[in-house]
Amino acid sequence: MTGAPSSHTSQAPAVDAYVALGTNLGDREAHLRAALAALRARRPEVEVAAVSKVYQTAPVGPPPQGPYLNAVVRLRTTLAPRALLACLLEIEAARGRKREGDRWSARTLDLDLLFYDSVTLDEPGLRIPHPRLHERAFVLAPLRDVAPGLVHPRLGKTVEELAQSVRDPGAVVAFPLDLGARNSSRTDE
Repeated sequence: MTGAPSSHTSQAPAVDAYVALGTNLGDREAHLRAALAALRARRPEVEVAAVSKVYQTAPVGPPPQGPYLNAVVRLRTTLAPRALLACLLEIEAARGRKREGDRWSARTLDLDLLFYDSVTLDEPGLRIPHPRLHERAFVLAPLRDVAPGLVHPRLGKTVEELAQSVRDPGAVVAFPLDLGARNSSRTDE
């Protein structure tokens, strides 16, 4: 067949990926809103499909620092896991995140790739599912909002089951911030 090349390009199928958002430095609400805006701007490779409630949580580990705001987003993405991680790191850097020093230090923005479809990976700099998510109430509470029935591919338990096993009502408290779980398939964004 002759003629002009096809304008259709093959694209990887979209998969669900779950990303934790956390912040405890500066204008925490602005950091969360900016992270969502940056993810929404990555269309068509990234679609924000669902957004959890926001929770205020105590920090984990030293040094002394203020409380975090945490949320989780469900993305539909055509990006490969490593490309999605690169996108998340770019968004963190744009909000002033510095990745030197103590790994549990305060931060303007922390974006962690929790799950990527049912993929399991163990590579330098990228482990999927996130290796400690099942131990962290501050991750599981918002993750339960968007995916209670999601099964951890290594542990064989649902997010709901994992959340119940680490539930700590005093450490994870709903925060009055609506990030808007608006449908990102709208064309007026």
